[in-house]
Amino acid sequence: MTTRSMVKWLVLAVCVLSAGVAVAFHRQWLPAVQRLVASDTRAESSDPGHSADDQSDDESSPDDHTHSPEEPASAGHTHPAEPTDHPHDEATALELSPQAKASIGVTLQPVELVPFAKTISVPATVVQRPGRSQVQITAPFTGLVTKIYRTEGEAVTPGMPLFELQLTHEELVEAQADFLRIGEELDVVRSEVARVAKVAAEGAIAGKTLLQRQYEQQKLDASLHAQRQRLILHRLTPEQVDGILKNRELLKNLTVTAPAPSEDSGGGAERLMQVQQLKAEKGQHVNMGDPLCVLADHSQLYIQGMAFQQDMPVLAKAAKDGRSVTAVFQSPDKQRNRIEGLTILYLDSEVQVPSRTFHFYVMLPNELVRDSKNGHGQRFIDWRFKPGQQLRVLVPTEPAAQRIVLPVEAVIVDGAEAYVYEHHQDHFDQRKVHVEHRDQDSVVIAADGSLEPGVEVAVAGAYQIHLATKNKGRPEAAEHGHAHH
Repeated sequence: MTTRSMVKWLVLAVCVLSAGVAVAFHRQWLPAVQRLVASDTRAESSDPGHSADDQSDDESSPDDHTHSPEEPASAGHTHPAEPTDHPHDEATALELSPQAKASIGVTLQPVELVPFAKTISVPATVVQRPGRSQVQITAPFTGLVTKIYRTEGEAVTPGMPLFELQLTHEELVEAQADFLRIGEELDVVRSEVARVAKVAAEGAIAGKTLLQRQYEQQKLDASLHAQRQRLILHRLTPEQVDGILKNRELLKNLTVTAPAPSEDSGGGAERLMQVQQLKAEKGQHVNMGDPLCVLADHSQLYIQGMAFQQDMPVLAKAAKDGRSVTAVFQSPDKQRNRIEGLTILYLDSEVQVPSRTFHFYVMLPNELVRDSKNGHGQRFIDWRFKPGQQLRVLVPTEPAAQRIVLPVEAVIVDGAEAYVYEHHQDHFDQRKVHVEHRDQDSVVIAADGSLEPGVEVAVAGAYQIHLATKNKGRPEAAEHGHAHH
């Protein structure tokens, strides 16, 4: 073999080996070559001398074309921005299907200016009004309980019967007997006065005799009136007292009825009380003054706040200026019940030594949430607020001003930034906001143009929207859900 033949075979072997190496390592060098070619193409497109035909060719190239509505967008391809009437950033905008909104429980709330003032939060308890919320029903006289008309928990109105008592009270029996005796004597004297007046008119007797009979009648009238008042003091009604004279017999049984509640009780036109506790049993012998039952009037209650000594100036200022306070109840479903427009009734006159707390009181109007009757005609009611419930009272520290106020769930704090998500038909836009004040219930947003009154923002579900927006911006999310190596 000649030298020239050996050179030819050697060159051929090197070419074959090079081709094999290039094929084996194409994943390392091929992407770099593609990027170099793409950069050269973009440089030629930006050249002023680039021809119109070449530009037309570039616009129709598969790497830069735009998709029709039916054609799905692939990675690296961008859609032209839809026309909107609000600031819109595609990178921070999120579109949610109706199913996704329902799954995360999205609720919306309009942005509006509302009166707001910084407050202090004071723990409190619902309590009964002393001397008003409970009424003790006692036995008006000594007797035997023969019938109990009501059961515990049943609602009653003034005048409804509670107990039937058989009279065994000696003083009341004697008072009735004296009343009946005086009444009968008075009837006799009246008849005598009428007879003497007729005879005196004919001149058969002197007028002095008529005057004596009339004077005797006046004394009996006075005695009868005194005995009548005595019986009423024994809790007999005027109708019962009149019945003694009408029927000419003493009362053997007496019905104890529900009294009228205090004049300042709420609850609308109909005054409702509940039998809170029965203390007497059928067949029991009771003495005058023994408790029969306890009636509860919860149409109005007190909120007893327990503040510390350092809060006393704020409370005194709020009470003096007549600033309204807000009661915040925690419901079982973790939805707060807010009762606004309440006023401080009075401040306690001393500090509680064991707890070092200072009590103040707020009037709490109550409302019925249930009013029904069973098959026996018994009426049962249920009030919204009950003694013993725990709550918080928000006491303002300054006059209220118009501010943008949102629930705490609507504002997402991520690091140094705070966001809300503004709703526009089919998507949510992320908005950076400046938080001026934040407490346990609400957030005050600065009126710097980041949020305009009238727009709607997500409240419930805002945090899930924020997580979805962050995941959307991650690199792996933009590359068809996987990374190439």
